[in-house]
Amino acid sequence: MGSEEAYRRYDVGNSVIVSTAKEEATKIGIEIIKDGGNAIDAAVAVGFAIGVCEPNASGIGGGGFMTVRKGHTGEVFCIDFREVAPTGASPNMWKTDEHGDILDDEKGTGGKAICVPGEVAGLIYALENYGTMPLKKVMSPSIELAEKGFKVTSLLEGDIKDCEEKFLKYGGGKDVYLKNGLPYTQGEIFRNPFLAKTLRIISEMGRDGFYKGKVAQSIVTAVKDAGGYMTLEDLKNYKVNVYSPICGQYRGYEIISTPPPSSGGTHVVQMLNILENFNVKSMEVNSAQYIHVLSEIFKISLADRAEYMGDMNFVDVPIKGLTSKSYGKKLSNKINEEICLEYNCHDPWKYESSETTHFSIGDADGNMVSVTKTISGFFGSGVVTKDTGIVLNNQMRGFAKGHGKKNSVIAGKKPLSSMSPTLILKENKPFAILGTPGGAKIISTVVQVISKLVDHKMSLKEAVYSPRIFNDMNNELLFENRISQNTINQLKSMGHKVNPLGQWDRKMGSVQSVLYKSHGEMEGVADPRRDGVVMGY
Repeated sequence: MGSEEAYRRYDVGNSVIVSTAKEEATKIGIEIIKDGGNAIDAAVAVGFAIGVCEPNASGIGGGGFMTVRKGHTGEVFCIDFREVAPTGASPNMWKTDEHGDILDDEKGTGGKAICVPGEVAGLIYALENYGTMPLKKVMSPSIELAEKGFKVTSLLEGDIKDCEEKFLKYGGGKDVYLKNGLPYTQGEIFRNPFLAKTLRIISEMGRDGFYKGKVAQSIVTAVKDAGGYMTLEDLKNYKVNVYSPICGQYRGYEIISTPPPSSGGTHVVQMLNILENFNVKSMEVNSAQYIHVLSEIFKISLADRAEYMGDMNFVDVPIKGLTSKSYGKKLSNKINEEICLEYNCHDPWKYESSETTHFSIGDADGNMVSVTKTISGFFGSGVVTKDTGIVLNNQMRGFAKGHGKKNSVIAGKKPLSSMSPTLILKENKPFAILGTPGGAKIISTVVQVISKLVDHKMSLKEAVYSPRIFNDMNNELLFENRISQNTINQLKSMGHKVNPLGQWDRKMGSVQSVLYKSHGEMEGVADPRRDGVVMGY
């Protein structure tokens, strides 16, 4: 946990709040607003900037989701710029042993781990359709940031060290992320002139600056040199989708979140529908009773996720059923409030990434933007394209192994995600914006924060700072070890297998959030589990 002195974790404002995972990106978002931009302009500027200063978690070699509410109309929508499997991808592309296990980490590193990136297309689409500023204007701060550099934090230092072997194996990364052959260390200034050059090309040429021409050729060459499959046609044909969000109601609050190919919104709503059948406000937060009920709900819902969810362009998903109140009631009846049970559980897609980023932006006009994006694992596939500074994702690991599953690999298909950039309304007025990285833990983390805000009337800071738990198909209760030993002993007596994490464990996400106060003021909180910073004015 970073110190409160080192990071601005809380701020208030009457005009706008910007909460991101990095101070540099937050400042850029605020300056765009002050310069006359709207919330979408700021989100696009932050999106490019966070890829520069948090390259371990996201960047233009990846993709994500943006959930938006337009203040003057109340219109809500989700922009899907998730990565897609390239044309040559199939379940047979990875080497396996006699048990079907993938060899040499081909699903997680190298060329066969890489999906076609969607971030550049998604951010530009958002700007062109909903922003007010020219692309050069919103990208200029990111180009300057890449050229002038920023200070390396302890988290970034650790991730560079952990990924050093990948950089050396695939070549391109060692020229960017190693200095004289050694990883950058905390406090050093990190510059990425290769990425600055690439961003300048995009700012001048738009989408074509990435998906066609020299940059596109560099990506294709890097993927093939690392043993993967991608063509110039794959890049040229990438398409952004705009969908209606998943919507639900929780105790009078409207929940607005992501539809498939993210499973996030569906299962956030499903979990809240189940939780609504319990008298949560009578339970002490993080008591054994409280943790037990949430844990059982997580297990039930994530079992459904593993069974039913996938890219709806390729498979049928029972969205209405999964998000119905009656189904939530039926599932709540399965829960024994005294005893830990096992439920029908399936493939948990253990390769899904927890190394992601999120940012939230809200303004006084009711514009709300929630963005979660990623390159999947820390520094993605480890493949950095020559002379461009682009870290390519390892999003292929988000697919299930084998044929015939909802989430099996098919060319042009999007791997399932848990990303849940979420908006909350109360009586059709803005209430909160939130989201988090954390892989499969994203959904449960978002639910815990929502419940603490709604059921226990916690302040935003209390809800974000409160210790978190997680449980899934492995039937193992993970918890941040600020929870009392007496509570843990009670959970053990109920049959829970428990596993402590750190006091402020970044595996449990990094919630960047905005809350609208009743008297017109907004407040923002940046999660102390990572390098988050919030600013308002």
